[in-house]
Order: sequence, then structure tokens, then C-alpha cells
Amino acid sequence: MKRVNSIGGIFFKCKNPDKIKEWYSKHLGLNNDKYGTSFEWRQADDNSKKGFTAWSPFKDDTKYFDPSTKEFMINYRVENIEWLVKELKKEGVTVVDEIETYEYGKFVHILDPENNKIELWEPNDVEFDKITEVKTK
Repeated sequence: MKRVNSIGGIFFKCKNPDKIKEWYSKHLGLNNDKYGTSFEWRQADDNSKKGFTAWSPFKDDTKYFDPSTKEFMINYRVENIEWLVKELKKEGVTVVDEIETYEYGKFVHILDPENNKIELWEPNDVEFDKITEVKTK
């Protein structure tokens, strides 16, 4: 079974998320909402199905990336999050929290060997129009 099948999002810390979103909008054409933007694409194995990748700047004092002290967090799309979490635990990977379910998918966080926090997302692309519940605090 596949583990990660694509990148679900790029999240990074900055001093002023609104200013950063404005700059990326003006100079690179990103169409932002209060959380950032999402890029729509078609799934390779079935081009009638949509997929999304989020881009979101966070305030530099956010606790959302904790326990990592890094300035970024990458979200990876996965196919079966429950199965994957069981496998990762067997392999000794640090699982930071429990799987949470939202209308647009399931999420859990892990740490890599250098303490980078990684967000795993099993998306519900049918319900997912845009990421609107990203915690930007």
C-alpha cells in the first residue's frame, strides 16, 4: 500500500502573514484567502478527480508546529491514515497526536529524526473545496 502520494501543503512561519500573502499575491499571482491559497490539480490515476495542495504562512509565534522549533511544516497526502499510523508506530516513528477528522479529511502529526513536525493528511477531496480550517494562530 502506498504511504505518501503527494504533497498536501507547505506551511511556514513569518513575522506578518498578511503582508507575506499580499506580496505573493501582487508579485506571484497567488489568490489568497485569510489562510493562504490552495492549488487545484487533477489526480494522475483518475483525472476526473481533483486534488489540492495548500500554501499557508503562519505567524512566527504559532504553536501549531510544536514540538518542532523549525520554521516550516510540510503536509503529505496519504491514502489510509489509520493503517499508516499503525505501521509508523511499529517502526518506532514518533506520532505526536491522535488522528483528527474534519469534513475535508483526517490529520495526524509525526516527527522525523531531526524533529521536523510532519502533517499527514488523508484528504476527502469530494468535500474539500479549499482548506478553510487551517490553524493560523
